[in-house]
Amino acid sequence: MKVFGPPPEPGGAISAEGASKIPLEIAGSARARRRGLLGRTGVTGALLLTPARGVHTVGMRFAVDVAYLDREWRVLSVRTMPPGRIGVPRPRARHVIEAAAGSLAEWGVRRGARIVVHGAG
Repeated sequence: MKVFGPPPEPGGAISAEGASKIPLEIAGSARARRRGLLGRTGVTGALLLTPARGVHTVGMRFAVDVAYLDREWRVLSVRTMPPGRIGVPRPRARHVIEAAAGSLAEWGVRRGARIVVHGAG
């Protein structure tokens, strides 16, 4: 997965050459989406839930960052969810990315960024 979008800070830029490369696990089946990160003690990289409009952290062992993406793979919003919460589904969302809390900001994933997934399928 690569992230392209607004600069992470003034004067910086994310480009094709300098984009963040993030290991990505894809949960494309209904069973994989239901399970998500439940039962895990952490995550390396990120988990893509597709299709998905919302998530919950009931039964999770750690806080997660959640990015909601539209059909064009643009980030609609990013939230950090502690364990035991139920997120509000985003009607325009078609995909959701989950990662360890703090990871998405570190990788430059923010509202308006475009996500590019490589090697899927």
